[in-house]
Amino acid sequence: MTDLISALTGAGLEPVTDADVVAAHSVDHAALVPPGRAAALIRARSTEEVSAVLRVAAEFGAPVVPQGARTGLAGAATAVDGAILLDVSPMDRILSIDPVNRLAVCQPGVLNAAITAAASEFGLRYSPDPGSWQISTIGGNIATAAGGMCCVKYGTTPEYVLGLEVVLASGEVMRCGRETAKGVAGYDLVRLFCGSEGTLGVITEATVKLSPVPAGRLSLAAVFGTTADAGRAVTAIMAAGAQPSLLELIDNVHLRALEALRPMGLPTEAAAMLLVAADANPAEELAAIEALCTAAGASEVYRATDAAEADALLESRRSAYHAMERLGTVLVDDIAVPRSRLAEALDGVQAAAARHGVVIGVIAHAGDGNLHPNIIVHPEDPASLEAGRAAFDEILEMALAMGGTITGEHGVGMLKRDWLAKELDPVNLAVQRRIKSALDPLGILNPGKVLAG
Repeated sequence: MTDLISALTGAGLEPVTDADVVAAHSVDHAALVPPGRAAALIRARSTEEVSAVLRVAAEFGAPVVPQGARTGLAGAATAVDGAILLDVSPMDRILSIDPVNRLAVCQPGVLNAAITAAASEFGLRYSPDPGSWQISTIGGNIATAAGGMCCVKYGTTPEYVLGLEVVLASGEVMRCGRETAKGVAGYDLVRLFCGSEGTLGVITEATVKLSPVPAGRLSLAAVFGTTADAGRAVTAIMAAGAQPSLLELIDNVHLRALEALRPMGLPTEAAAMLLVAADANPAEELAAIEALCTAAGASEVYRATDAAEADALLESRRSAYHAMERLGTVLVDDIAVPRSRLAEALDGVQAAAARHGVVIGVIAHAGDGNLHPNIIVHPEDPASLEAGRAAFDEILEMALAMGGTITGEHGVGMLKRDWLAKELDPVNLAVQRRIKSALDPLGILNPGKVLAG
């Protein structure tokens, strides 16, 4: 350990070894994922420093855990024993905004919302908007292939990443991708690193695509007496060919928690509420969607009277996780199922909550079939933990049985690494292991994450 720290110092780096500081950086937002004891923290300020860290790590065979804002919910940024915690959040500059080619070039520590703020001068925005967009970094968004509220129309993070600078496990620096609107030269290594959770390389620069800001946006909230009715409304909306820019579901547990956190008159007696926005021909689009919600059983439909009211509803939705934290420790699930089975999945989550005697609230990017069952547990009570974990596992089994996935946007991390083999076929899993071995033969990049064993 002493030799490792000395080598980092000798490479011109500034390792932090204070136990309290290192411990504070050893976890992300994933509940119930215990951290290992890291050796040191490095706050990298350049690609050259990242490269130096990895060269030293390769020499000593020391694990490296890349980190950004540590807002992840799957334990991908959690420390492992003996690790160098490599914090790239100080690399927080937007290097350029190109309004003609509609590109932004950013360092990995740039906050998601900051890109849109910088691009807004040119009438542009960075479209992917995870719930944590004001505090999560673009490097972390890319490493986890983050989703967000607008995915139903605009897609997820990987669809907006054109080029990357990546430092490999050896310390070598590689560029991949392009700055042109088109380009198919060679394998698509950019998409390989998207969602790799720091297990294949460390992202030190990203070229991302910008889009025009929509001319206008209107929203509505539809209230339902059952979650199944709300699910059927989503199915009807998508089957009709509507293209909302946002289609979110908030169940009763979350409605009550959000109202308790920040009172704004939410319908706390409703079983579920759909929050819908449109931004192409919004008045006409929402009229059609309102009719579909009413036909599916909506008891009431509210139109936001202005942009401020619409933004308030959206900000309330973004606070869902923090509202649930007031009830206990939140074990966050993140399944996605075919849209046609959304109502069935909602019923399945409710059944799991009743069967195991736990509180489970569901928020969902409903238009994507991506559900977040938030399970409340009390870690000091072994029975509560056991029941929560059992419900968590049952929900994952249900998603796979429906032809869905164990993670729609949060990633595998440590939280779900044992489940990956249940989703992938054996050949697929073997190929993934070979890719990992080819790029990281010593197994030093974020070990214990994504792939078990």
